Amino acid sequence: MSTTVTVPSGSGASPAAGPAPQPQREIVRHWATPITFAVLTVISLLVFALGASGESATFRISTEADAVQIPDIVAPTVPVGWIITLLLAALTVWGLLSVRRRGTVPGWGSAAFAVLFVAGFLVWVVGAANTTTVFLTGLIAGAFVLAVPLIFGSMAGVLSERAGVVNIAIEGQLLAGAFTAAVTGSVTGSVWAGLLAAVVAGALVSALLAVFSIRYLVNQVIVGVVLNVLVAGLTSFLFSTLLSSDSSRFNSPPHFESIRIPVLADIPVIGPILFDQTVLGYGMYLIVAALYVGLFRTRWGLRVRAVGEHPKAADTVGINVLRTRYVNVLLAGAIAGMGGAFFTLVNSSSFSKEMTAGQGFIALAAVIFGRWNPIGAFFAALLFGFATNMQFVLAILGTPVPSQFMAMLPYLVTILVVAGLVGRSRGPAAAGTPYVKE
Repeated sequence: MSTTVTVPSGSGASPAAGPAPQPQREIVRHWATPITFAVLTVISLLVFALGASGESATFRISTEADAVQIPDIVAPTVPVGWIITLLLAALTVWGLLSVRRRGTVPGWGSAAFAVLFVAGFLVWVVGAANTTTVFLTGLIAGAFVLAVPLIFGSMAGVLSERAGVVNIAIEGQLLAGAFTAAVTGSVTGSVWAGLLAAVVAGALVSALLAVFSIRYLVNQVIVGVVLNVLVAGLTSFLFSTLLSSDSSRFNSPPHFESIRIPVLADIPVIGPILFDQTVLGYGMYLIVAALYVGLFRTRWGLRVRAVGEHPKAADTVGINVLRTRYVNVLLAGAIAGMGGAFFTLVNSSSFSKEMTAGQGFIALAAVIFGRWNPIGAFFAALLFGFATNMQFVLAILGTPVPSQFMAMLPYLVTILVVAGLVGRSRGPAAAGTPYVKE
């Protein structure tokens, strides 16, 4: 929902010639974000404040084995519910004023609103469950684990779309990586061979996307959807005919072991997250940092962004537009393949049909919410990972929330974020547009 208003951009008056016509500029006001703020604030008032159980929610931060001991956080549900509701109401008013003044809500405002709402929901639901203690550090660490494939997928989306190619095929790249990692790892007995096979499989799916969308100018969204269906059908067929018949030989891959860094891993909260990870976990942090530096601090990144914004101008100054797009799409597929390998080489003991469960599309939502920035996409993927982990943890606690709602929580968060919290978000101007060299 948006409105457009025309306002004067300056006085333009001349003492000698008299008043001159004032130039006009248009402000497109996007109301979806403040409206979403208002709806969620009303929900907070009814549920978190008026519907509070009156009990206290206790969150444990550290364990006895940690190097630094932090006392438990005890949050009374009624005061916390009212405080969070008032803060959300203040952000809603600020969002309305911001849209009236500048047309949109800054990204940090949406992020702050999301964090406050999640905190209010967590306090309310834990207090209503009347449990003794929730290990908050474990909840956050579990969110990081579940967000690993989302982060790899979102990095693939950022890398591809920054070059002007919409990567709808992330789901297929993840699934192909998971399948080939399981089969190759099982046959060879090598976890590294499985990872390499996943990288190659993701790149092959991307090669098809690149050839059809860049060389033959087929609609990029259609090609991506077709590739997702193709990979899902092919892996399901091979699972039924090959893996199920001899799972011990073809579907029992080895696993990456966690590499725990002594002392640092004992630091509360950040220790298990940063210093007790598998190779893929550490590689995830390196890829996010490398992509951010590469895209915004190097000549290569400047060329990639130029191709994604204005390919004709980039071609004019000597940048090979088609080659840049080919290379970026292939690299994106390789990164997504690594995310697929996480499913079978870290998170699960075997491959199963459609085990990615739509996470490629959630990764695309993280790209949009993160505004095509590797750091922003990283934190957006963490939000979706946290929602997924909350689904499992809160179901165990026996909360008053229906199990059906808990099952759809990650996807509901995705819809709310993309439809309401993201505000005005402009991707690369040439994304989805084929380039024909004249």
